[in-house]
Amino acid sequence: MFSNKGRDERTSPSGQTNGRGRGMFSVIGPDMMVTGNVRATADLHIDGGIEGDVHCGNLVQGSESRIQGGVTAETARIAGSIEGSVRVKHLTVERSARIIGDVEYEDITIENGGHVDGRLKRTGGDAAVTGPRAVPKLTSPEHEQAA
Repeated sequence: MFSNKGRDERTSPSGQTNGRGRGMFSVIGPDMMVTGNVRATADLHIDGGIEGDVHCGNLVQGSESRIQGGVTAETARIAGSIEGSVRVKHLTVERSARIIGDVEYEDITIENGGHVDGRLKRTGGDAAVTGPRAVPKLTSPEHEQAA
């Protein structure tokens, strides 16, 4: 009846994973100010302030949040302010966001009103776009007559 048979040992009864992995997220609340680098192995929701670099899987930044440092993540939804470089595969810059620094991304969405003051650089994921392409054979009227 209460057997753990067939259940992943890392999974809690609520369905969330313990420690590392999917299902977990960490929150830095609006009343918190962190001085130093922040590293999360799972998802991170920031409503407070950070003076330091942020490394995480998926980042959600609230509109009143402020990060002074670099951000590195798999995906990020930015609504607050960032002063520093941003390196993200999938980036959404919401209308209330303000990024001051260079941004590297694979794909990006910037809502009307979203502010980015820095260089945008698309990285990775573009092999299909920049790979060899078939070039149509150009023929001139002279070549068509000779054939």
